[in-house]
Amino acid sequence: MEFLDTSFLESDEIKLILEKTTDADPVRNWVPAYHFRICDKQGNGMGHCDLRIGYNDGLYYGGHIGYAVDEEYRGHHYAAKACMLLFELAKKHGMDYLYVSCDPDNWPSRKTLEYLKGELLEIAELPEDNDMRVNDGAAEKCIFRFDL
Repeated sequence: MEFLDTSFLESDEIKLILEKTTDADPVRNWVPAYHFRICDKQGNGMGHCDLRIGYNDGLYYGGHIGYAVDEEYRGHHYAAKACMLLFELAKKHGMDYLYVSCDPDNWPSRKTLEYLKGELLEIAELPEDNDMRVNDGAAEKCIFRFDL
């Protein structure tokens, strides 16, 4: 997989600044990924997000996109706006759909995924050997699908 130019990832309010890329790690069942800082138009950091490229069984639970907005910037849909930009990058990689997951009790993240018009497929119990269960103690994830 070839990483693409990401300089187009900006809107009238935010831009995504590439911090790093990570190659696939087949041993860990990880796909290649982009890692960004969510910034305002002046370049001030407001959070971070990442996009995982490709498909495997683990991404159903872990999702293709991860995001977090710094506390002082919450409430302005910056996570949703970053996801919309990441959807465009995923399309450039020929991806047809993405999964994005969140904890069932993470209401701000659930609202973000609903705001983006994701389809809630299920609240899934994580497999016993899933990293999020083993390392973080998570038992379930809300699984949203986004057709691109």
